[in-house]
Amino acid sequence: MNIILLGPPGAGKGTQARILVEERGMVQLSTGDMLRDAKESGTEMGKKVADVMAKGQLVTDEIVIGLIREKLQTTEANGFIFDGFPRTLKQADALAELLEEMGQKLDAVVELRVQDEALVKRITARSTCGSCGEVYNDITKPIPADGKCINCGGSEFKRRADDNAESLRTRLMEYYKQTSPLIGYYYALRMHSRVDGLGEIGDIKAAVAEKLDA
Repeated sequence: MNIILLGPPGAGKGTQARILVEERGMVQLSTGDMLRDAKESGTEMGKKVADVMAKGQLVTDEIVIGLIREKLQTTEANGFIFDGFPRTLKQADALAELLEEMGQKLDAVVELRVQDEALVKRITARSTCGSCGEVYNDITKPIPADGKCINCGGSEFKRRADDNAESLRTRLMEYYKQTSPLIGYYYALRMHSRVDGLGEIGDIKAAVAEKLDA
């Protein structure tokens, strides 16, 4: 099963993706992670990515599609979770063409919906484990009293510099302008479903599972 998790920054996509990886044997294809890995790989594609990033230019859709193609060809999994791609309608078309070319298809698109003000409260209280990326929240999921990550035991935690109300509202505006049209796109293809992303992680997990198993 190949899926896309849609939602604004802080909606909980990363948390739910990790659960699907652990429980279903899926592979999370994070655009950011793929670009960082490619940059350090020394491959031809990696050199191209490193050159573009060194010049401060935006990585093209063609490069990202090339990286996704490599992952699909070389990774065994019970399906893929596309994280951070597609962001635009053009990218959605490119992903559809790639999957068709490789004899695969997209099975579901799940949108995690959270109101803006709730996102602001969630993001400004967020921190992550510096080792594994496990997400914590000062209010709903505080860092354990012993100062160690529940996932990997790491003891270094960090907050993103742009995890503040002003930066988040700017990121939300970019999301609504570029990515939200995908909701209508996938709704028209009868792939889109919506889950309330504001609640307990376990409840959201169950709701996502219900959509995927339907």
